[in-house]
Amino acid sequence: MLSAATRPKTASQHLSNCGKHLAQQKNKTLGLAAMVIVSGCTGFGPVSSSTEPAGMAESTKTEVLEAGAAMLQTDSPLEPMNVYLVGFHPMKDDPSHQMEAHHFCTQVNEDFAQCALFDGNTQNANLNGIEYIISERLFERFPAAEKQYWHPHNGEILSGQLVAPGLPEQADHALMKSKMNSYGKTWHTWDATQGKPGESLPLGKPKLAWSFNRIGEAKEGLVESRDNRMEINTEERRKARQDLIPLAKPQDGVDALKGQFEGSTRPIPGVIDKKAASPSGTQSKSAPR
Repeated sequence: MLSAATRPKTASQHLSNCGKHLAQQKNKTLGLAAMVIVSGCTGFGPVSSSTEPAGMAESTKTEVLEAGAAMLQTDSPLEPMNVYLVGFHPMKDDPSHQMEAHHFCTQVNEDFAQCALFDGNTQNANLNGIEYIISERLFERFPAAEKQYWHPHNGEILSGQLVAPGLPEQADHALMKSKMNSYGKTWHTWDATQGKPGESLPLGKPKLAWSFNRIGEAKEGLVESRDNRMEINTEERRKARQDLIPLAKPQDGVDALKGQFEGSTRPIPGVIDKKAASPSGTQSKSAPR
């Protein structure tokens, strides 16, 4: 898991492009920062929001109040949210509604992380959701009624679609290894979709998001657009994570949306629904821990 370590502040001339990006993020923390000075990078690029919130421009008075707040008030809960992940979410009740999600997270302990979700990674990005990430150990404590809200992560990891932008490849790999067999509970509160002007305000009910668990479930162009904008190579990430397949355990929810996507799909090696893996075809009950 992630632990506190200071990011490098100097010698950026000796770093790769991804190392230079990290070196600019002074006085923040990121586990595995010692891996910065290595070759290879997961890719990184600015992603601006395509949705402009409704409302008048800030007045001078509001700007002054905002500047004063920045100087005098605390942002302590936000300060540790420096673990950055980008992936994709289909909505559980409407799998054709798919979103690119930029996660800014803090690792609270070995079993629990919490993330604020945005429609981009620049200062104009809109907050459009939240995600809680838990270990398999915590997930197995839940009753069946609660488990239906939590999506499995192995498909996101082993497909290469979930990426930690700007990290050296070794650090990205170690981070993804730490998230194997984990689960996420995600609510999107705003239909601010990257590349498409969304609603100008967060309207309606929050939507429960899910994960892609088969190749071909993501709409054509969704992953490719992210990769082009951010200089990410999903296929390279997938290949680099093949050694994680033996760590994958059958998970709840893998087949929750099976057959509900347009077009043909195929399995992701190592991504198996727990019910399908059970000899009886039914999910075995795990005792609370």
